[in-house]
Amino acid sequence: MGPLRLRIDGRTFKDSHNREITLRGINVAGECKYPKNPDTPSYISDNFFDADNVSFVGRPFSLDDAHTHFARLRKWGYNTLRYIFTWEAIEHEGPGKYDDEWIAFTIEVLRIAKQYQFYVFLDPHQDVWSRLSGGSGAPAWTLYAAGLNPRTFKKTEAALVQNTYDVPAEFPKMIWSTNYTRLVCQTMFTLFWGGRDFAPKAIINGMNIQDYLQGHFIAACRYFAQKIHEAGDIENDVVIGWESMNEPHRGLIGVQDISVIPPEQQLQLGTSPTAFQAMLTGSGRACEQTTWNFGSFGPHQTGRELVDPEGESAWLPADYDDHKYGWKRDPDWKLGECLWAQHGVWDPSTDQLLQKDYFSKVPQTGEPLNYDRFTNTYFMEHYRAYRDALRSVWPGAIMLCQPPVMEIPPDLKGTADDDPNMIHAVHYYDGLTLLTKHWNRLYNVDVIGVLRGKYLTPAFAVKIGETAIRNCLRDQLKFLRDESLKYMGNHPLIFTEIGIPYDMDDKHAYKTGDYSSQVSAMDANHFALEGSTGNGFTLWLYTTTNNHEWGDNWNGEDLSIYSLDDLELPSGKLLALEGESRTDPDPRSPAYSESQGNPEHHQVGPGNLKDALATPSITSEYTQSNADKLGFRAGEAFIRPSPIYTYGDVLKYVFDLQNCTFTLSLVGSKRILGDEVATEIYLPEFHFPDTQTVVSVSSGEWSIDYTEINSIKVQRLRWWHMEGEQDIKIQGVKRKPGDLSSVSADDLSYLEQCQKGGCTVM
Repeated sequence: MGPLRLRIDGRTFKDSHNREITLRGINVAGECKYPKNPDTPSYISDNFFDADNVSFVGRPFSLDDAHTHFARLRKWGYNTLRYIFTWEAIEHEGPGKYDDEWIAFTIEVLRIAKQYQFYVFLDPHQDVWSRLSGGSGAPAWTLYAAGLNPRTFKKTEAALVQNTYDVPAEFPKMIWSTNYTRLVCQTMFTLFWGGRDFAPKAIINGMNIQDYLQGHFIAACRYFAQKIHEAGDIENDVVIGWESMNEPHRGLIGVQDISVIPPEQQLQLGTSPTAFQAMLTGSGRACEQTTWNFGSFGPHQTGRELVDPEGESAWLPADYDDHKYGWKRDPDWKLGECLWAQHGVWDPSTDQLLQKDYFSKVPQTGEPLNYDRFTNTYFMEHYRAYRDALRSVWPGAIMLCQPPVMEIPPDLKGTADDDPNMIHAVHYYDGLTLLTKHWNRLYNVDVIGVLRGKYLTPAFAVKIGETAIRNCLRDQLKFLRDESLKYMGNHPLIFTEIGIPYDMDDKHAYKTGDYSSQVSAMDANHFALEGSTGNGFTLWLYTTTNNHEWGDNWNGEDLSIYSLDDLELPSGKLLALEGESRTDPDPRSPAYSESQGNPEHHQVGPGNLKDALATPSITSEYTQSNADKLGFRAGEAFIRPSPIYTYGDVLKYVFDLQNCTFTLSLVGSKRILGDEVATEIYLPEFHFPDTQTVVSVSSGEWSIDYTEINSIKVQRLRWWHMEGEQDIKIQGVKRKPGDLSSVSADDLSYLEQCQKGGCTVM
């Protein structure tokens, strides 16, 4: 193994030249949530319950297509991939039956990613436990192991699943996430984290269901890690580490009263059962539940609805053949009965709640529980076992610890868990935009401030105006960064999920081509990331088959920056402002370059259009060779400059999209004689065509050139600065976001002719 491509140095990442690395990444890919064969997006019901006989080989894309996707992402400035896989992909056939074909395929995909010099960390992804409970993640057999019957989830509303919805196209937006507070998820996560305490009768193969589920999950990931280790050319060379389980949820652990909706439950949408009501309907009882909608001011009650399963149960029947997967269930764990009734939580003979506070304390000791206790005990117990299993294969693995979303992180500072080779992985979404699918320029809410008790009343958390909204998003991310240092210790922090919905305002942009709301929302999120002082991010999401009808092909979500139904990213050289006044550059200025002094290159018209294009090819029909050019949507907001390697320490940086200005402040390291290592900035041609870019620096020299990565040329700025505090300002092409109005009339007419004629400008 060669020198580390990336190492952790306190709260930052460093390369072999001791430069600070900024991770600029994306989640790859949305299709990894569901099988390739049969291809089962969440709106398809065929073969849905035959979940053992599936294959994820071909996810996220074929080996032939991998180059196209990796090249595109590299060209768009990404250097990091959060590589999505699911427990189901490894162990779908049954307990201990691993899919070696999928693992071998994944290793080949990672080898191609290596050619593009990506930093990759692996994400064992889950959403609301599994596909059969409306999300992704765990194999179907885990539900049967817990005594649940996936075929009756629909009737009992134990889980809302788009695949089994009467009209999948009408599946309510974002309702999938309410499954976290419905019976299946509440049960599965409680058993996974705390089965020994809360379900001591749940014994399978001589062990508690907690140990059975966690043991299989960890063993599957370790098996995958072992195969990667045996490959010999993946660890460190491309895979830098492993993240813990995606978005861990506590289930019912710490819920103080299951007869009411917990006050900390932020999301209510559709029917909203209390945990006890979910147990009742899960056992076939009719129950009247409140109904909710999510509007501009958050959730609001819309009425009440009778949920009547008509005697159908979400639990496996007593006569179920329990031998299929080879396990042996303890006789004291009775099929056909609610597991929680078997533990005395409620009485099925009278339907009376007996212990409303059953989950508020450790049953055996009476020790009180809350969310903090869950994170510091149940979550951390699992995280340690997961970490130790992976490091038994690869001792140098970087671990990305992802505690529960939006919660106070575990208190690890100064403890044995204050691991110097650990990253804090954080998720953040602008919930108002995500749930309403609308970019509200008038107001938003400081959600983190509300959750942390910053305000006497939530009304004080409302931020008015787009500037205040942008600053609020930034301040929330900065708060999470500071909170991480306080509790987790001196570690890097990566926002491993953040993103926006593209199908805003009833898909207005798809009908009109007006992506201004998406641009504004995406720009606001990146502005927040840049001001957070975190060490990088992986944007959610890249989906190779995203389309305008079904979005990411999963539960109505539509967050992919790429879509088959969107257009090519225009060349930045076509977007120079026509007739914009410019001062003549001074050859004596440190910001002067030879290209700036050549005015004949400042304007692009039909006469020199060919010379302005990176690949001068205009064709009258679509061909496979230009397939990698499609998919652009609102790219001006996410294709943005960023420090990549900093010779010293980054103080702050920001890209002002409106004025197309990038600024970076740093503290330069002391140079030794002959040291020619530079700070490197990703400088997208889209905003910064080389002939239209003006640079000013506080010291040193700079140059704009290209770095070649597996035949892909990526524009960069290299800066050889002095030590101490230094600043750089880069001015690109200022124009209106979302349109080509800044192109000269002749150029625009020419482009329109090409588009109307079906031509492609490459």
